[in-house]
Amino acid sequence: ALGDKHYQAFCAFGHQLDRDLHRCGAQRLFDLIEVDNGDEHALRQWQSQLAQISGHHAAQEWQPLPYQHWTLVQRQQLNLGSLGHPVMWIRLQAHQTEFHGEPQQAIWQAGDILEVFPGPAHETLATSLDGTGLKAHHREYSIASIVADGYLDLVVRQAYRADGSPGLASSWLNTQAQIGDTIAARIRSNRSFHAPRPEQPMILIGNGTGIAGLRAHLKQRHEHAATRNWLIFGERQRANDFLFAEELQIWQEQGHLTRLDLAFSRDQQQKIYVQDKLHEACEELRLWIADGAVIFVCGSLQGMANEVDQALRELLGDTALEQLRNEARYRRDVY
Repeated sequence: ALGDKHYQAFCAFGHQLDRDLHRCGAQRLFDLIEVDNGDEHALRQWQSQLAQISGHHAAQEWQPLPYQHWTLVQRQQLNLGSLGHPVMWIRLQAHQTEFHGEPQQAIWQAGDILEVFPGPAHETLATSLDGTGLKAHHREYSIASIVADGYLDLVVRQAYRADGSPGLASSWLNTQAQIGDTIAARIRSNRSFHAPRPEQPMILIGNGTGIAGLRAHLKQRHEHAATRNWLIFGERQRANDFLFAEELQIWQEQGHLTRLDLAFSRDQQQKIYVQDKLHEACEELRLWIADGAVIFVCGSLQGMANEVDQALRELLGDTALEQLRNEARYRRDVY
């Protein structure tokens, strides 16, 4: 399935064709592969599968990375009293592994993704079924910490299906797995959301659990003493939904955050969102862009990301925004 994650209906045609063929009795030779904007890794995976089916093995065979074992060491609700669904701060510790007798450390960069298998670590994708009788596949979460922290953090909102039943992976992480249990997960590099050079200014825009990927970037920037950072964050109410409030306020006081704009939509009669904060700061936004700033957007595709994109087009112009995208100065991790 070919697509581009900047668009709302990512790989929609491929998914629809896959569902229709399966409904008609066709058997999948392998799981559908999403190709985001010509991603070479996904294309190699597809080519490898075709090579195996055709009996032509000249192409290098692709193998998915195995799941690693992680220990659930902390779970804390970040939005007590919120009008929204619970948001949990999940902390994982990697099991020690060895390669040729040498200890191996789990490695990732700010912007990378953790693919979590929703169920006990001893189960496999081939045998684990979700509530609908379909094979359970991994769920992706933005990593909210850096390697130097010594642990891997996630920010997970409890999800629900259209029929009201709880989401498989969020329920596993938020309620079912016990502290000390083993979580099966693997790190996936997300190169399109990696950090710019430390000397480049960084504008980080997000809402809700999108703070996860942005927090990792701020932590990584702190390591490199990169202080030209501007965060625009939105949620419902300051009193209940200001995720990582103390940490962000300390960073602002220390000068690590040059600017912090907050949009709590339910704290006043007229709702305010992150795109409104962009309009309020339009002149400074243009100055930062002129200074070489890179824009990072993380959070919900429906609503926030599309509205931010529209605001940027209104403030900077379509041509300028497309140029920023081509220069990798406008990057998104949206879901």
